[in-house]
Amino acid sequence: MRILIVDDHGIVREGLRSLLERNSDMEIIGEAEDGLAAVRLAKELKPDIVIMDITLPWLNGIEATRQILHVSTTTKVIVLSMHAEGHIVREALNAGACAYVLKMNLFDDLSRALHAAATGDVYLSSRITDFVVHDWIRHRTHPSEKQETELSPREREILQLTAEGKTVKEIARHLHISIKTCHANRKKLMEKLEVSTVAGLTKWAISNGITSVEF
Repeated sequence: MRILIVDDHGIVREGLRSLLERNSDMEIIGEAEDGLAAVRLAKELKPDIVIMDITLPWLNGIEATRQILHVSTTTKVIVLSMHAEGHIVREALNAGACAYVLKMNLFDDLSRALHAAATGDVYLSSRITDFVVHDWIRHRTHPSEKQETELSPREREILQLTAEGKTVKEIARHLHISIKTCHANRKKLMEKLEVSTVAGLTKWAISNGITSVEF
């Protein structure tokens, strides 16, 4: 299996490489430290499997997964995360990930996730399964409860970049849109998330796994 490792922490990438290279049938063909680099390398290298951290700078792991599977339809994505919340897991699976592994269970679960990817199955860490089942039951028994806010890919990009401290000018340049359009999009995003400040956007992004405290 040809594998691309994506994580913004070098020590994690090194640990994953060391673990995976113990298997003679696994070849590490590349590493990326942010979502944009991950998409670019996946397009160039066409890996069999991408091991993807969910919290990445510039482009988060969920959106990177979606873009990778758009340009490389045979690639499988295994998501790594510290987040066990059901709605975040659902978003990762909806983006096309074939496995969701908690970093706290990484060494126990990664081999199972790789096997699932190779055989076309879906794998969730055992703790994740409990959260997803609980989340499903909650929605079935309380259908009138307010649903989690769904964001478009563009809204996610603006939210993440704002939370990472990028200015409107920097965001506009990165997304190839005008500053006026960027201001308007961010204002609509604030209204949608019912927050009134950049700090509110940042808090929402962190609590929903779109970015982390460390950028």
